Amino acid sequence: MDVTLHLAQDPEADELLGRSPLAALVGMLLDQQVPMEWAFKGPRTIADRLGANDLDAQDPDAFAALLSEKPAVHRYPGSMAKRIQQLCQYLVEHYDGEAELVWKGVEDGRELLRRLEELPGFGKQKAQIFLALLGKQLGVRPNGWREAAGAYGEPKSFRSVADITGPESLTKVRAHKQEMKAAAKAAKKS
Repeated sequence: MDVTLHLAQDPEADELLGRSPLAALVGMLLDQQVPMEWAFKGPRTIADRLGANDLDAQDPDAFAALLSEKPAVHRYPGSMAKRIQQLCQYLVEHYDGEAELVWKGVEDGRELLRRLEELPGFGKQKAQIFLALLGKQLGVRPNGWREAAGAYGEPKSFRSVADITGPESLTKVRAHKQEMKAAAKAAKKS
């Protein structure tokens, strides 16, 4: 992995996301109940606070205190610290602490989706979005990856972080999310 991503809309944060599989997974994990850019800037903030150039799944305990420092890495720093610790522990136990081994060498999209869904903090939707990100921007394209990613795998769609390649696409993804929220709210009133 060594590509340019534009998820955090911050060059240093995006550089880390593009070269560090663990940073990309942590960013995806943080992507809930906060703006997307804030979530994906989180791994760079954590690395900076660690005084490191990368994240390391071998030392999950170091994350807890770092997330709560001001400014907090997430709206819910305590619970997200626990989730990151669980993710890192899982990676250590199942993938020798190497996040990239979650997808490296996987030949089937359904198998990759299954592996992603097994990660702590990753439900089906988050796993599908991350699978779409892997396929669309990181060149991880096992057979059937688009189908396994569901609607998030559709080409030229603007549904999720998998489709953000710059400020213009970020605006389109935000507009799509707002439309979905409005539709859900309207359906709830019916």
